[in-house]
Amino acid sequence: MRKRPVLRGALLAAGAFYLAFLLLFELPSLHLFSASPEQPTMPKSHRSRRRELEASSSSFPSFSSPLRPSIPAFPAAAVSPAPASSSVSASASAEASTLPIFSSLLLLPRPNSTATPFDSVAAEAFSAARPHLTHLQVAASGDDAAVKSAAPPSAPKCPASISVNSDQLPANGVRAVELPCGLAVGSHVTVVARPRAARPEYDPKIAERKDGQAPLMVSQFMVELVGTKAVDGEAPPRILHFNPRIRGDYSGKPVIEMNSCYRMQWGQSQRCEGYASRPAEETVDGQLKCEKWIRDDDKKSEESKMKWWVKRLIGRPKDVHISWPYPFAEGKLFVLTLTAGLEGYHVNVDGRHVTSFPYRTGYTLEDATGLSLNGDIDIESIFASSLPNSHPSFAPERYLEMSEQWRAPPLPTEPVELFIGILSAASHFAERMAVRKSWMMYTRKSTNIVARFFVALLKAYSQNGKKEVNAELKREAEFFQDIVIVPFMDSYDLVVLKTIAIAEYGVRVIPAKYVMKCDDDTFVRIDTVLDQVKKVRSDKSVYVGSMNYFHRPLRSGKWAVTYEEWPEEAYPNYANGPGYVISADIARYIVSEFDNQTLRLFKMEDVNMGMWVEKFNNTRRPVEYRHDVRFYQSGCFDGYFTAHYQSPQHMICLWRKLQSGSSQCCNVR
Repeated sequence: MRKRPVLRGALLAAGAFYLAFLLLFELPSLHLFSASPEQPTMPKSHRSRRRELEASSSSFPSFSSPLRPSIPAFPAAAVSPAPASSSVSASASAEASTLPIFSSLLLLPRPNSTATPFDSVAAEAFSAARPHLTHLQVAASGDDAAVKSAAPPSAPKCPASISVNSDQLPANGVRAVELPCGLAVGSHVTVVARPRAARPEYDPKIAERKDGQAPLMVSQFMVELVGTKAVDGEAPPRILHFNPRIRGDYSGKPVIEMNSCYRMQWGQSQRCEGYASRPAEETVDGQLKCEKWIRDDDKKSEESKMKWWVKRLIGRPKDVHISWPYPFAEGKLFVLTLTAGLEGYHVNVDGRHVTSFPYRTGYTLEDATGLSLNGDIDIESIFASSLPNSHPSFAPERYLEMSEQWRAPPLPTEPVELFIGILSAASHFAERMAVRKSWMMYTRKSTNIVARFFVALLKAYSQNGKKEVNAELKREAEFFQDIVIVPFMDSYDLVVLKTIAIAEYGVRVIPAKYVMKCDDDTFVRIDTVLDQVKKVRSDKSVYVGSMNYFHRPLRSGKWAVTYEEWPEEAYPNYANGPGYVISADIARYIVSEFDNQTLRLFKMEDVNMGMWVEKFNNTRRPVEYRHDVRFYQSGCFDGYFTAHYQSPQHMICLWRKLQSGSSQCCNVR
C-alpha cells in the first residue's frame, strides 16, 4: 500500500517535467504560424529551412531558368563588382531577372587608345544580335503549359532528288551543289565529268625544282561532301574528301586519297595506291577499302592476263582476276557514283568499285548538306537521288525529346563544387540532346555539380530555305532550363566571349569552387575530372587540362595570326580547349578584368585562357598547372577523362559503357 503514494508522486513529477518542457521549448515556436505579419519571426530550424527550400524549388516557373541564389559562395569583397552606373547594365539586369535564359554579359566600349581589332568585331556581333534578342524577348511565353502544348512549326520538305547540268555550274573554281537535308543510307550522288590535261603546279612550295629540270605537272581534282558551317569564320567540315591525283604526288604514282576534316582538324588519310586491301583487314559493308589497279612497276600484270587467256583456252575452271587500270585518265569521260552505306561511303567509277571509306567519328549522314567539286575537272552533270526529306536544323523536334526526365533541376541555393559550361552552336539540337542523355545525367544525381550550355545567336539562312533556328533555340532553352543564350551573333573568332560568360555564370549566378569549360562534342567523365582537381590542395589556385608548351603562332596560311593580333613569338602555356578546369579565384579575376575593360582578348579561346592564367600567376598568386593527356584533344582513347569529337551516337555509346564500368572508346562508324 505504501508503494501507491510513491508511484503517484513519481507520475505527477513526470507530468510536471513534461509540461515544463512544452512551455520552454515547443510553445515559443507556435507564434511562427499565428503571429501577425508585423511581428518578427524567430530563426528557423534546419528542418523548417529544408521544407522552405523544397517548396521554393517546386515554385520556380517552368518556362525559365531558376533565379540566382541569394547566398553568395564567397565574401562580397571577393566577388567582382558589376560595371559602374550604366543604363545598359541596368536594363540587362532587368532582363536577367525576367528572362534568366539570357546571359547578362556586356561588352563595354574601350577607349580608342586601348581598342583592338577584336573589339570592333565583337561590337558588330553584339549590335547585330540586338534586334534578334528583342524579338525573342517580346515573344517570351508566359507559362509552361503553353510551351508544352505549342505545336512545333512544320518542317519544310526537301527534294528526294537533285539534278544539275554543266550550264548551271561555273567553269572553274569551287562548284557546289546543295543537298538541303543531307544524305541517308542508300543515297546516291553521281558525277559525270572529264579530267583536264596536266598543268604546271602553281604552288611554289610544291613546284620547287632544281635548275634545268622541267616544271612539275599535275592533274588532280577533289570531290567533297561538306557540312553546314556552324559559325562565321569557321570552315565547314569536310565529311568526305575524295582526291584522285592522276599524275601522282610525292610517290610519283597515281593515287587516290580520302580523308575527313572535322572542326578544322584533319583525320588520318586513307591512301589507295594500286594495291588491294587484304580481306582480313577491316572492310566497309563487306567491300575492300582499296581495290587493285595496274601500276607501272607491277611486272605481274601482263603475265596475269596471259595466264588468264591460256587457262581459259584449255578449259581450266579456276578464275584469275584481272587488274584494271587506274580509274581516271586525262581527257577521258568518267561516271563516278558515291553511295552512302551502313558503315561508310562507297565509290564506283564506270560501274566498278574503286574504294570505300568508313564513317568517321563526329558525323551523321544528315551532316553532309553540300557537294563540292574543285580542281582540274570539267563537269558534265550531277545527279543525287534517294535523299531524305528533313534535316535536324529544319526539324529539331525530331531530335529533342520534350520529356521531364531530361529537364535540368533547379539551381542549388548553396555554392557548388563544380560548374561546367558547355560551348554549343544554335543548330546543334542533336548534340545537346545527346549530352543530356549521357554524361550530363551525372549532374542530376548530384546537387554539388551544375552544367549549362552556352549558345550564341545564329544568323537566319532564308536564302537556303532554312527557318530561323533562334526561336527554336529559345523554345528549347525554356523547356530544358539548361541553356544560357549569350547576346551576340555566333562567330568562330568570338568563342572567347562564351568562355567569359561561363566564368561570369560560375562566379555570380551559381558560385562554384571550380569552373570547367568543354564543347558539346566532348564526353566528360565528371568523377575522374574531379579526382584530378582534388589532387591539388583546396587552398591553391589550379589550372587542369592537356597542356601545350612553347607553341608558336602560324604567320601564314588560312589560319594565320598577324603580329597585330599576337605580337609575341610564342603562346603562353595553355590547355586544349575541348576540356579544362580552373579554380574559382581565377574565374573571379577574369570577370573582374573584363568588367574593368583591362582583359586582353584574342580570337583563340584556349590560348586566351592560358594568357589570363599566366597573368594571374604573375600578378596575384601562384597557379599549379596540372597536365594530363587523358583530357584528350584528338578523339578518344581508352581510359580517357574527356573524349573530343564524339558524335551523338558515340555519346550514348560511351555513357552505356561507363554505366557498365568500362572507360573504353566506342568504335561506332
